Amino acid sequence: MKNMLNFTVGPVMSSDAVREIGGEQVPYFRTPEFSEIMLENERLIKKFAKAEEQAKVLFITGSGTASMEATVMNVFTPSDKVLIINGGSFGHRFVELCQIHDIPYDEINPTFGEDISEELLSPFEGKGYTGFLVNVHETSTGVHYNINLISEFCKRNNLFLVVDAISSFLADSFNMQELCADVMIAGSQKALACPPGISIIVLSEKVVKRVKTNKVRSMYFDLKDALKNAERGQTPFTPAVGILRQINMRLREIDAAGGEQSEIDKIHGIATDFRNRIKDLPFEIVSKSLSNAVTPIHPLNISAYDIFTTLKDKYDIWICPNGGNLKDEVFRVGHIGALSIDDNTKLITALADLNKKGLL
Repeated sequence: MKNMLNFTVGPVMSSDAVREIGGEQVPYFRTPEFSEIMLENERLIKKFAKAEEQAKVLFITGSGTASMEATVMNVFTPSDKVLIINGGSFGHRFVELCQIHDIPYDEINPTFGEDISEELLSPFEGKGYTGFLVNVHETSTGVHYNINLISEFCKRNNLFLVVDAISSFLADSFNMQELCADVMIAGSQKALACPPGISIIVLSEKVVKRVKTNKVRSMYFDLKDALKNAERGQTPFTPAVGILRQINMRLREIDAAGGEQSEIDKIHGIATDFRNRIKDLPFEIVSKSLSNAVTPIHPLNISAYDIFTTLKDKYDIWICPNGGNLKDEVFRVGHIGALSIDDNTKLITALADLNKKGLL
């Protein structure tokens, strides 16, 4: 495969140090040495998520959807009633998971490209809900929801707050303790900039107690076993050992460079630079509430998917296409991973060339 410049939102480009580990032999993992790596992974994830000291971190070998499902299965039961923000394909995934596992729910459906609002939340005040599920950055539309507004709603109504921050963690500010978030979900292939295959669940002390008492009809996704094993830096079943070692390297890289705020600032700078430099192109940014992680773009004159294929085939650049009814309407440019302002210049140059040729 060609050496492509990658502006997707996952998998993304990795640092040399992370990629070097990927070329090593995978070690045996039931050892004190691997446990030390896992315990350090937990410590740094908690540090960057600003989780409480008693929070627990679980590493699931599976994509982000695996941790979304594990969370729904372990935190909620058919006696709960939850609210779900369904503003795109990933919000809809929470809807599907609640349907599969018989969790009663109601949906909040923001208009495409729009943020959540008091007006959308107010009809659900004091209605006996027990949980709230949100993809804080709905990656399919590029909308970053007002998590502070959601948090205040959950505090007033005493709800368990479950936040899928898969594409937002380390790209946008997130403070579990201040938000009183009970669950945060992240993934290895987003701003962590490691290969896909590991998803991460951070559980508050309050929700850990609930998980330990709920009965789950699953072997692989019963988080009680994962919590027990995590105490000694292990997992119940064979994990993606190599990726967990890469995550460790990446977390230590971020820590050495100034921590999560430094990483967020870097991504913000790359995103702002890109957005400022496309203003003269025939594009419209469709999100009214942007994450630093990605810019969702509607081309005014041509199919979004045609731009994706042309950049891929003619310029060796990946951007992120959309599927479904957005396939020809919106493409997305990611700003996470091992990218730089110079990489932005290469993409802008390619887009300007397409525009000069009348292909935008």
